[in-house]
Amino acid sequence: MTDVLAIADHRRGELRDVSYEIITAGRELADETGGDLHLAIISGPVEEFAEKANREGVDAIHTVSHGEEFNHDVYTQAVTQLYDDLVTQYVLTPNSVNGLDYAPAVADHLGLPIVTDTVGLETDGETLLANREMYGGKVETTVEIDAESAVVTIRSAEWPTAEGTGDASIEAFDVEIDEDAIGSSVTGFEEVGGGDVDISEADVLVSIGRGIEEEENLDIIRDLADALDATLSSSRPIVDNGWLPKNRQVGQSGKVVTPDVYIAIGISGAVQHVAGMKGSDTIVAINTDPNAPIMDIADYAIHDDLFDVVPALTEQFQ
Repeated sequence: MTDVLAIADHRRGELRDVSYEIITAGRELADETGGDLHLAIISGPVEEFAEKANREGVDAIHTVSHGEEFNHDVYTQAVTQLYDDLVTQYVLTPNSVNGLDYAPAVADHLGLPIVTDTVGLETDGETLLANREMYGGKVETTVEIDAESAVVTIRSAEWPTAEGTGDASIEAFDVEIDEDAIGSSVTGFEEVGGGDVDISEADVLVSIGRGIEEEENLDIIRDLADALDATLSSSRPIVDNGWLPKNRQVGQSGKVVTPDVYIAIGISGAVQHVAGMKGSDTIVAINTDPNAPIMDIADYAIHDDLFDVVPALTEQFQ
């Protein structure tokens, strides 16, 4: 029987969605190994986060109260000491900016193998099988880790969020932080790309791709977004052209979104974009190409010219 240690992710006073997804991933892995799932919450308002993260499937929550925001050295020391104290087999971290910052350092300190950006996990006896996508998502591979322990990062939006109210024990973990080893600190945040819209929080997204052809044509997309009381987002080419700010970009190099409704207009569906929105509850695609990849994952596919369809939809919803 072996346990799993999962690390929550937070930023600016908010738990990130992947914190609830990692509970699901960790619970599934712990069920396979016959062990318990331990969740660590490091820095920030840890007691508040612990209450929010106490979902079904978590056996124990360990809080480390040290600072308000993520710090590489604090996380590395805390996770390393948690691993040694709890005697867990697998350490799961989000494949986020923060997770990818400290996970390699933890693996190095502990002398463990590491596999990043996983989209599926299972065990085969003593072997951990980690599914990863390669070549821009065109191929899915399975990495076999023949080791007693490993550090694994999981891609967001690949596991459902944990639901329900759990009954995990919540305990403060006494970490001995070497203050002299802390080489950096967070003094503030500056949003890149401007704007005050967080597309990851939107219930309905109207997203536009290169099919819009010209910047002036964005007005008809804005009209539809207004009619639906939706938020405007885009694929990478629109941002690269400077037509919308970076904070509107959906995809691996933008933001991962999981709205109730995602309307993809003039978006072909490159794997980098799909990775950022395939967790949407309902996907509507509008495209002149019936063979566009986006049409394969859409719940509703409209094979037509966006310049005919979008104004008609706007008029209908107005």
